[in-house]
Amino acid sequence: MKINNLSIENYKSLKTLEQLSLTNLNILVGSNGAGKSNFISFFKLLNKIIEKQLKPYSIEQGIDKLLYFGLKQSNHIVGKIDFGENKYRFKLKPANEGFLFLDEEEIYFNTWHLIGRANEETSLYDSKVSNWIIDALKLWKIYHFHDTSPTAAVKQYCNINNNRRLEFYASNLAAFLYKLKQKNEFSFNKIEETIKLVAPYFDKFILEPNELNPAKIKLEWRQNGSDNYFDAFSLSYGTLRFICLTTLLLQPNPPDTIIIDEPELGLHPYAISILASLIKAFSTDKQIIVSTQSVTLLDYFEPIDIIVVDKQENHSVFKRLSSHELKDWIEEYSLGEIWEKNLIGGRP
Repeated sequence: MKINNLSIENYKSLKTLEQLSLTNLNILVGSNGAGKSNFISFFKLLNKIIEKQLKPYSIEQGIDKLLYFGLKQSNHIVGKIDFGENKYRFKLKPANEGFLFLDEEEIYFNTWHLIGRANEETSLYDSKVSNWIIDALKLWKIYHFHDTSPTAAVKQYCNINNNRRLEFYASNLAAFLYKLKQKNEFSFNKIEETIKLVAPYFDKFILEPNELNPAKIKLEWRQNGSDNYFDAFSLSYGTLRFICLTTLLLQPNPPDTIIIDEPELGLHPYAISILASLIKAFSTDKQIIVSTQSVTLLDYFEPIDIIVVDKQENHSVFKRLSSHELKDWIEEYSLGEIWEKNLIGGRP
């Protein structure tokens, strides 16, 4: 299910975010500290709720850090997700350890129904009509492929059977691509051809189970003009991230909504142009939320696609741009240039 709108109260820098409308394509821009990352992290909170990991997560993060200006300023967190016909709302209250659900509600037949109160973990699983909501929240993952260091999981062997969906750090990239090669050759070939646009030296993936341990597999590939096999350690950081992004956006059965944090990191400007095309194509049928600080990436989108995040009076403010308001500027400048000129906000 896609998100129609989202309301958040007293979560980190989001004091009051009232019914932020989300379309299929949502590009968040703003300065450091404006609140983009806090907005994105709200989806992680939702993941922890649906995984029944709210208590350990809130203890790990610290109640004071999750509340707007801490316990001295706030005494609850509210979240409301509107899917259209289905809606989900919760109110969290600080407890001795973690949070308690002050109340938890869902809507069906156009009426709000209480499904839990004073519980440490979600009561959605106890409801008979929450399956759609549960499935949606389970699939919301924040994808960020920042770690391309020598110890990054994407460069190591992974379990070949861990292939149902791409992990949010791409730790199972090799297994996921191997499954596509076996089960969906069209999507697999499309991923390879897209990678070649950015890395013309790339010939194809070599994906085979480890001979000594068939339960393991790692990412290997062949370079044009060479019979040697290379692995992920031989890829530049930017190329490896682009492979992860391409696989995510061209997979045959993606979630209805995905969230990507700063996908432009380490990418060449031409790679960013291909990335923008992939994002647009994905948003034709699915919903995507992207947080970025890239002027180059911004240039490929329309004002209506952009949500500007600013810090005003110590809290985050979100505003979707309007083509009508910028019509005079768009005739002479790109959207990235307009952002650089500080005409739409989202700048220090």
